[in-house]
Amino acid sequence: MKPKKILTLCLVYQHPRILLGMKKRGFGAGRYNGFGGKLQEGESIEQAARRELIEEAGIEAEALEKVGDMEFDAPHFDAIMEVHVFRSTMFKGEPTESEEMKPDWFQVDEIPFKDMWADDPHWFPYFLENKKFKARFLFDENENILEKEIEEINEI
Repeated sequence: MKPKKILTLCLVYQHPRILLGMKKRGFGAGRYNGFGGKLQEGESIEQAARRELIEEAGIEAEALEKVGDMEFDAPHFDAIMEVHVFRSTMFKGEPTESEEMKPDWFQVDEIPFKDMWADDPHWFPYFLENKKFKARFLFDENENILEKEIEEINEI
């Protein structure tokens, strides 16, 4: 069985707009996504989400709410990605481009799904409707979805 790699994903959502970042380098480059990444040693999952938001978008979350847990796997992954999804509605600072991400605001009816991961259109409705969710996706080598499971949950 593959090991798990714990990651965070934070989305800043102020209805009717959402802040996404264009990934400029590394895994996912050329795609819009939320802000997040790997935990550093000794860091909690929430601390990692807060740090990544500062590093990638230059803003500090005033409050974070955990809203989802997702797992991603593919034959070419060396670990299953366990992603903890957070929502922030209030923040300090002004979104600023970093070496890794270029933040942009989008209206919720103009989210650029064609420039995002293939799984995003499946779980984003849960996020936008303020539902907590659990999801699992299996991809092939070309990032096509082979299997997906998504369910609304009452608490995380």
